[in-house]
Amino acid sequence: MSDLEITPQDTSAAVEAGDAVIVDVRAQDEWDAGRIPGSSHIPLSELSARAAELPTDREVIFSCLSGARSLMAAQAFQASGLKARSLAGGAIAWRDAQLPFEGDVAQH
Repeated sequence: MSDLEITPQDTSAAVEAGDAVIVDVRAQDEWDAGRIPGSSHIPLSELSARAAELPTDREVIFSCLSGARSLMAAQAFQASGLKARSLAGGAIAWRDAQLPFEGDVAQH
């Protein structure tokens, strides 16, 4: 796990403490199938155009299916000065950690 990644358990704790928000970067159909409760949705393809929607007062934790797309997003945004990390293992790891998940994890 890289220093840009954060575990599902640590992500959940940071969100509960109000220190972080989760932004899901999966495609619309993946989001429609299921999501982490309380997360926001900005598809990776729209992320740079919608960057102004991201909070600057808290850490942004990007999430995707397995952690690859979210890691790319975290790298890009951390390079631009934003506090950003990637949910290690993505929605699959979140579900496997038995954390709350609405719907199903779409397997693409």
